[in-house]
Amino acid sequence: MASTKEYLEFILEQLSELEDISSRAMMGEYIIYYRGKIMGGIYDDRFLVKPTKSALKHMPDAEMELPYEGAKEMLLVDSVDNKEFLKELFEAMYSELPAPKKKN
Repeated sequence: MASTKEYLEFILEQLSELEDISSRAMMGEYIIYYRGKIMGGIYDDRFLVKPTKSALKHMPDAEMELPYEGAKEMLLVDSVDNKEFLKELFEAMYSELPAPKKKN
């Protein structure tokens, strides 16, 4: 099942407290970027983020889920209605994630 554009727009609105949020469609799902870094994505209308140390600290009870068959597990974000929480989560995760790869 692919994710809906409506759910993507809802999540992007919830992340609107942050500057430089973007998304990219990929095979019926959406990758979410913050300041150029991949933070997670929307898979089957579920908002999943990479399991960084700070993400695990912010969401100690979060369930680990597979975004798609063969992928690494990611954290399910339950608090999608809390804009302040999402802002704090992304700001904390940012420094732990690798810089975007340079394109040739």
